[in-house]
Amino acid sequence: MSQLLLRGLIAALAPQGVPNLDIVVSDVEGRRQLGIQVKSRLKKGSDGGWHMGAKHENIHSPTLFYCFVDFGDVLQDQPVTYILPSAKVAEVVRESHRAWLSRPGQRGQVRNDSKVRRLVPDYRYAYAPDPPRYASGWLDPYREAWDLLAPR
Repeated sequence: MSQLLLRGLIAALAPQGVPNLDIVVSDVEGRRQLGIQVKSRLKKGSDGGWHMGAKHENIHSPTLFYCFVDFGDVLQDQPVTYILPSAKVAEVVRESHRAWLSRPGQRGQVRNDSKVRRLVPDYRYAYAPDPPRYASGWLDPYREAWDLLAPR
């Protein structure tokens, strides 16, 4: 929220119980209102990603964005935020999960579906042995992309 306020936007916590928003954002003139869902992580997981659910495959709106915050390894690390439109998140989560399901597991077994999804910086594991649609670096254009939230 501090990054939004520093950029001259009005930002407030969404009311408790709102299912897909954590922060409500408006420009000063009230011409553009946005919703933001925040996902955060420490670099403790092996894939460097964020937890998502099956529901995220279908949540998309031109006024809904995700802020994926990476707090790094230690408290002294500078946080990095990736700002993505919800339609892009839905596409990536849906397509990568389908790719993962369609390929055999490490021992050749059929994979079982679940409600668990991951948004990760490199989807090689999901597409192997084929080249990944979302390879290492696909998140780079969204790194600190605060301009996506600016008034238009």
